[in-house]
Amino acid sequence: MFGPTSDNSHGNSSASGQLLTPMRFVWPHGGRRVFLSGSFTRWIEHVPMSPMEGCPTAFQVVCNLAPGYHEYKFFVDGKWRHDEHQPFVNGNGGVVNAIIIAGGQDMVPTIGFNLETHGRSNMEVDDVVMRMGDLSQEFIPRMSRPDFEVSHHRISEFLSKHTAYELLPESGKVIALDVNLPVKQAFHILYEQGIPLAPLWDFSKGQFVGVLGPLDFILILRELGTHGSNLTEEELETHTIAAWKEGKAHISRQLDGSGRPYLRPLIQSKPSDYLSDVTKKILENKVAAVPIIHSSSQDGSYPQLLHLASLPGILKCICRYFRNSSSSLPILQQPICSIPLGTWVPRIGESNGRPLATLKPHASLGSALALLVQAEVSSIPIVDDNDSLIDIYSRSDITALAKDKAYAQIHLDDMKIHQALQLCQDANPIYGFFNGQRCHMCLRSDSLQKVMERLANPGVRRVVIVEAGSKRVEGIITVSDVFRFLLRL
Repeated sequence: MFGPTSDNSHGNSSASGQLLTPMRFVWPHGGRRVFLSGSFTRWIEHVPMSPMEGCPTAFQVVCNLAPGYHEYKFFVDGKWRHDEHQPFVNGNGGVVNAIIIAGGQDMVPTIGFNLETHGRSNMEVDDVVMRMGDLSQEFIPRMSRPDFEVSHHRISEFLSKHTAYELLPESGKVIALDVNLPVKQAFHILYEQGIPLAPLWDFSKGQFVGVLGPLDFILILRELGTHGSNLTEEELETHTIAAWKEGKAHISRQLDGSGRPYLRPLIQSKPSDYLSDVTKKILENKVAAVPIIHSSSQDGSYPQLLHLASLPGILKCICRYFRNSSSSLPILQQPICSIPLGTWVPRIGESNGRPLATLKPHASLGSALALLVQAEVSSIPIVDDNDSLIDIYSRSDITALAKDKAYAQIHLDDMKIHQALQLCQDANPIYGFFNGQRCHMCLRSDSLQKVMERLANPGVRRVVIVEAGSKRVEGIITVSDVFRFLLRL
């Protein structure tokens, strides 16, 4: 958050080393008490503005702003106002003024007032790039093709020169499951260990053969539920993991030429594989993680499971590598609303080939699980009647049904989502949380760098784009979306 500076204070850089530009904001339309607020204060702080000397109807303040797209508004005598003489858009918080900061200068450009032109716009300065058009349309700053190509090349080059060794933690554990374990027991192990998935080990073959994850449990519960019976312990007891994997192939009609079930081979990587190859394996096979397996012999015997590589872990490596040289990736400073990234709620008159799926808290758990499977998404925002974000239901939340054997006592169509979410919190108050939050949010004006750093945190696989103040859901960005955009996949 950036606060005001004195008129003779020309900001240098933020704590992260990012160059800041001092901008003077002016409200020339009178009032007794005037404050400034905007995306650069996350709409939380109201920065007081001071009357201008020699012009009692004008108020001013100087704020240090990072390069990028910013929205702002004035709070005048207890009412929100925007300056109609400046570019304004339909953005966060209704109608707001907007500005793009292209880079820091030694001068202090003025937004909103010019004594020589008696209040007309003074936006024609080198470090402020505005695009004036139909004011009813969204104000979207554009990025040059060369800047995008430079960013794409440098990220691709990083991933092609660094290996999976960099993903290995200094210490930790990776849990693997015997493929002959009953599904019920595996269900409880993942819940008790607080992990969403685990590799599968086949003793008879002496190798890792697959991964058991939350989607498996969702499909199991839905499959048993469709046969008109409640989900009993006995039903889950009869299914070993191996039997389920074979049955899953039948359900999905994954059969080979002879009509036998086709079991997809394990997607895995070696520690010497380049990060670019690991990333493509995860994206192309639509898996949450890839086991990093080391074998001491050429025939693949005596395999050692070292780590589960995931996109957040790879993204963390990228953020760490470019943290002190973010200027080498111009795309990082772009606001997420200006780039083709994520899934957005379509605006009136717009078409969207992949509409954002949301549910109300009183929808059934069965409908949520069906949507997770059919829409091939990993999470669903839960919203109120005003489409404001309440919570989010993710695939991994299914493991909470292992608490007190809840899966044996409920029917999917009888349990409501808000009950399932409460069960998640009761089962493990810290599971799925990071920094005290389950729902990770951002604003449409946030930079790509800010979103990437948030997605690189443990347990965070998506951020929900919300409208400032109302928390109305505007879209969602997953870690997969970021990689597909950066690598043009």
